[in-house]
Amino acid sequence: MRKIASLALVSVVAAGAFVAAQPKARHNKVIALLEAKQPVFGLYAPSNRRFPGPPGSAPATPPPPQKSPAQLAQEAAAYKLSDFVFDGSMEGGMDRAYPAFAEFSKALAGAGILVKQPSLHLTHPMIVKTPELRPDLAGAQAAIGKQLNLGVSGVMLVTVETAEEARAGIAAMRFKSKGGVRPDDVGTAPAVWGMSEADYRKKADVWPLNPEGELINWTIVESKKGLENLKEIAAVPGIGVLWPGAGTLRGVFSTQGADGKRVLDEAAWENAIQSVLAACKANKIACGFPANANDIETRMKQGFNVFVMNWGDAGFKTVEAGRKIAGRADTSQ
Repeated sequence: MRKIASLALVSVVAAGAFVAAQPKARHNKVIALLEAKQPVFGLYAPSNRRFPGPPGSAPATPPPPQKSPAQLAQEAAAYKLSDFVFDGSMEGGMDRAYPAFAEFSKALAGAGILVKQPSLHLTHPMIVKTPELRPDLAGAQAAIGKQLNLGVSGVMLVTVETAEEARAGIAAMRFKSKGGVRPDDVGTAPAVWGMSEADYRKKADVWPLNPEGELINWTIVESKKGLENLKEIAAVPGIGVLWPGAGTLRGVFSTQGADGKRVLDEAAWENAIQSVLAACKANKIACGFPANANDIETRMKQGFNVFVMNWGDAGFKTVEAGRKIAGRADTSQ
């Protein structure tokens, strides 16, 4: 009886969002899963813990030894249930975060994530946030090119507020020969992807604009202006996954109470999330959500199908719960 109930739960999820199929061979695992109508589960890259405090003050407990980029990369690669590695460190600017991420990405590439059999692919493709496209569009587009040159497989555009911004971000992911604005330089990306420069140039294009492309665009809407323009944003060709910025939107739909505490308008917040989901469904594109173990089943039933979780035990439990619901418990799936 328990087995029947479990199968029924999987069927409910599948009826709402997925018609599962065996993923075909792709270099980018995220794209392969989406083409097969299967949900995708990934984690933020592991990082050294921070101990904030007043300048010059000592933390209450000594911080643990700092891990090297190679150690962090080994940790990320060792967790086999993650479909991708996500990094949001460059959202606030490239100057501070890019050097550390460059070291991490090099170490991750050397941690055995490139597999040649049965087909050439990355077990943990890297997806990164890029700096806001406003107010320096040219600078943001150049930043995207630098990120791609490290061998990342996807870029998330943050705080997108207009369709024009989404198109500009996608153009930055495409070589000029493909109609975009990405410079011809490819950096170390071909080596990370395990192929010649010529093959990389052929495959490093945005899916599903190019059905054979192996780069994926994620676009996140997390402001009232973005929500106002949601219909136009969601219709931009080349968006692979559309996201409601659930965390940022909590602040957008919160006010300060008389006692000084922030008060969330939960109904308005949830309505914003559902409006993004509705736009995803209307445009037949994947929809992402930063789930936790308490809400991933609900969000999967609603139709969200790409999930990112924080690194650590809570994130691991959420990935494992989501994969179990979707019938993806096997690490080879």
